[in-house]
Amino acid sequence: MALPDKPTFWTDKEPLECVSVLAETRDVVTFCFQAPSGALFRFDPGQFLTLELPVPGGPLYRTYTISSSPSRPMSITVTVKAQDNSIGTRWMLDNLTVGTQVKATGPGGTFTNAGKPDGKLLFISAGTGITPMMSMTTYLYDLGRAPDIIFVNCARRPSDIIFRERLEHMASRANGIDLKWVVSGSDRYRPWTGYQGRFNQLMLGLMAPDYLERDVYCCGPEAFMTSVREALAGLGFDMSRYFQESFHAPLPEVEDVPEDAVPEEDAKSEIVFVGSGERVKCQETDTVLAVARQAGHNIPSGCSFGVCGTCKTKKVSGDVHMVHNGGITEEDIAEGYILACCSHPIGTVEIEA
Repeated sequence: MALPDKPTFWTDKEPLECVSVLAETRDVVTFCFQAPSGALFRFDPGQFLTLELPVPGGPLYRTYTISSSPSRPMSITVTVKAQDNSIGTRWMLDNLTVGTQVKATGPGGTFTNAGKPDGKLLFISAGTGITPMMSMTTYLYDLGRAPDIIFVNCARRPSDIIFRERLEHMASRANGIDLKWVVSGSDRYRPWTGYQGRFNQLMLGLMAPDYLERDVYCCGPEAFMTSVREALAGLGFDMSRYFQESFHAPLPEVEDVPEDAVPEEDAKSEIVFVGSGERVKCQETDTVLAVARQAGHNIPSGCSFGVCGTCKTKKVSGDVHMVHNGGITEEDIAEGYILACCSHPIGTVEIEA
């Protein structure tokens, strides 16, 4: 596919077409997509897509970090691993083949180093949490400058390290990409001479002696990120320079909501669905998403706690109480958009649905 004379950029009104499937490790796969129209992709490194997956009884919405870089805009990739009891990712591994088209929304998310090409960075990840780090590192590598990255990734075994060869190739070609692998155990008949065990404060000091001078980006299982966060806090790190990505429910202290702003349990509200003219009575403590579903209106949703942005909906009139976790921009809010999953109606609210 040649670059168009006048580039156009993909929007989520167009489906994505799978053009290749690459096995990264024994249980991790990268799916590469292009726009059928030939449109290019524009996003910030570290952002995510939400895919609409046609599973039986679906559709099902699942959010995946983009593992490719916006500096390579002709395609976009997500790298996935099926966890226990996985439905969406399992469907992708079993059914998503070359030529299959899927709907997607996004890109979205604020976990990115965009705008900081000259910063001192410390990337810490585990498992598929490596994907946003891969995107950000590739982006900085493609700028052609020498970045300043200490890249720490934790895996069960050396053979489970995702993107290892590609990252080592970039590190061999650019000064300033310092790779540190940590594994729990070695592969049979393959000796391991690097770090082994559980990532801890001692390892941090050895890998990144100047960690206090760096911006830290962390992604991985929730327990892993908690241990990294606590390790840094215990060492006196300035936590305003710590950033993490998670599609799990945030810790309670993330939300700081004044008591007088909380919807009242007994207060009555009403949601008007402008498309059909239907008016539905509800409580202030109900979310717009829950009321819409009960009324038979299909508002796509993913995370259900204000991170992924899948349920972004236009509010025509009225007020809502919305406590999100980064899934919507201030510009969208100013234009009247809300996240249905974390918006509570105050009085009568009209929405486009």
